[in-house]
Amino acid sequence: MKAKTKLSRKDFLKKSALGIIGTAAATGAGKTNVLATIFPASVLGANDRINMGFIGIGNRGTLLLNLFMKEKNCKVAALSDVYQPYLDRNRNAVDPRILSFCKQVPKMEERFDSAPQKYPDYRHLLDNKDIDAVCIATPDHWHALQTIDAMSAGKDVYVEKPLTATLVEGRKMVEAQKHYDRIAAVGLNRRGCAVYQKLAAELPGGKIGKISVASAARINNMFPDGIGNFQPERIPDGFNWDLWLGPRASRGWQRNIAPYYFRWWHEYSSQMGNWGVHYLDVIRWMLAEQAPVAVYATGGKYVLTDDRTIPDTMQVVFEFASGAIANFSIYEATSSGLFSYGEVELRGTKGILNADESGYTVRPATAGQNQVWDSKHLLEKEEVALTAIQDLGDGSNSNSTQVLVRNFLECVVSRRDPLCTLEEGHRSTSFAHLANIALATKTRLEWNPAREVFKNSKEANQLLHYEYRAPWKLKV
Repeated sequence: MKAKTKLSRKDFLKKSALGIIGTAAATGAGKTNVLATIFPASVLGANDRINMGFIGIGNRGTLLLNLFMKEKNCKVAALSDVYQPYLDRNRNAVDPRILSFCKQVPKMEERFDSAPQKYPDYRHLLDNKDIDAVCIATPDHWHALQTIDAMSAGKDVYVEKPLTATLVEGRKMVEAQKHYDRIAAVGLNRRGCAVYQKLAAELPGGKIGKISVASAARINNMFPDGIGNFQPERIPDGFNWDLWLGPRASRGWQRNIAPYYFRWWHEYSSQMGNWGVHYLDVIRWMLAEQAPVAVYATGGKYVLTDDRTIPDTMQVVFEFASGAIANFSIYEATSSGLFSYGEVELRGTKGILNADESGYTVRPATAGQNQVWDSKHLLEKEEVALTAIQDLGDGSNSNSTQVLVRNFLECVVSRRDPLCTLEEGHRSTSFAHLANIALATKTRLEWNPAREVFKNSKEANQLLHYEYRAPWKLKV
């Protein structure tokens, strides 16, 4: 099947049986079962399958590859990676230094219907006219270039979060999507979760009253060794390290940079991007907010003495024009959770909500000093919904990422907007960039969401992008 073929909605439904058939809730004694948005299994024939190319098939890329392989309307047509053992799906060939240090080396036990084409350079994969769409799961500093290149080559794109390494990249990606008229989805998996879909629909209507504070944290005790301390060493055989670096400055290979550990190096990612984007995405979604108007941050490398170039401790406050604030914290030198239940907390005048992908709780608020409440201020009782069933319509239950994958494949055919568009992914990823820039400048920064510039700091505006290493260029 060629993804560029446009079908009417009626013809598409007759052809594939893919489509959203709803969100449901069934209430029992003290518990609510929340059904996910359902994407029934495809009934497309073998000749109608979407030819997918996969760019970046390490840890996260392998997880996505296996999720796509579960979909009957997907054919794995091509693979691309800068590390030859990953490209060959041969774990036995992985450098022993990597295997001894990195627990996230994938098993690579896939069984393909037919042998996919293999490309050490992603640009050659994009030259393949038979590829309809690509899944991009490379390090963050590659997402913008590869997504724009893919769309300019006529491919639809599923790209992993965080969407970008800089704020400027995100807007360029959105512009490119409009220019090339492609389908592009972002892997912010909670967008496919029934719990958050339900809450995002209900909270703006006042479910817990006026919300003033939202909070979340990433807590991961990496004491005492963190990502370790290493010197540059011999590049592993079959590892195109120069291509891995791409637009970033040249440097020596270290086992605690790639594969996998780039998340702790500010040149390539951050934990604000890795984890903060997930939580801030659902917070702004549930608050019906687009972007903050101010941000300030504190933190640093206070405990760990490893090679990381990002903080082990960080706290950020985002202010919205509506009057609400969002708090996000990174604690990588301690443990335990921030809340007794859930991964995010929203505090309203009528109640306090805690939620994660498995469900949510709402505790009624109580009257404060000098207040005597009548019924209009009260929630009737505590609400608990702790069982979320991800029903995909084919007799199977699965996670929210599978919902996003299935939704993307459906959108490749129907040409509808996916559950998480590039614009949404860009706006949520921007929170991470704003936080990191606020920490770097040690300034309370005022943000113009329309122009996407800081209003009170030339220094901060200079950090919205960086100069790519030649020959790489950001273009539309």
